Amino acid sequence: VPHASGRWDWPALRRRLRQHGLRNSLLTAPMPTATTAQILGNNESFEPFTSNMYTRRVLAGEFVVVNKYLLRDLVARGLWTPAARNQLLADQGSVQNLPGLPAELKALYKTVWEVKQRHVVDLAADRGPFVDQSQSMNVHFAQPTAAKLTAMHFYAWRRGLKTGMYYLRTKPKADAIQFTVDQASLKDARAENEMLTQKLKQAEGEREEECTTCSA
Repeated sequence: VPHASGRWDWPALRRRLRQHGLRNSLLTAPMPTATTAQILGNNESFEPFTSNMYTRRVLAGEFVVVNKYLLRDLVARGLWTPAARNQLLADQGSVQNLPGLPAELKALYKTVWEVKQRHVVDLAADRGPFVDQSQSMNVHFAQPTAAKLTAMHFYAWRRGLKTGMYYLRTKPKADAIQFTVDQASLKDARAENEMLTQKLKQAEGEREEECTTCSA
């Protein structure tokens, strides 16, 4: 210790620390605590949302839960409609096919299945210096293969993670029949979405042509 006053016996303290350790020396261990997160209205720890709409089953019954942040943005833009709800149900909580939804919101509300798992590993590695135990990092692959898992584990190892994977989450090969989805409305919504997409592409093409013409 620089400029030690001689008042404190630092060598003796170091010896006791080596022998007995330090109380509360291990404080942080982020984990996906689903029950606590549900009680407090949060998502599971540091994980991306598995879905923007899902069913929660408890002793009293079951109820539908919608990502409250997505709901706020949809209501603010006047996009929270029966057609949007039907599309969310059909796409298992994905917003990528919602008609009229801006691209920035589609990127913001990607589900964990739509997020590159390399980014999940990168974020865990960035948190690592501030975690004194380890992280329960789950990995999500809709269709995992030995090659994908091997590449992911070696990448996590090179990034210095102490825990390469907690749970491996996968999707079933066959989806359940969606009795609650209005197929007629879904077909209309898809047609509307395709029309909007074509209009956006056409508008982008016109802008590019203008820039080319003016030699910008």
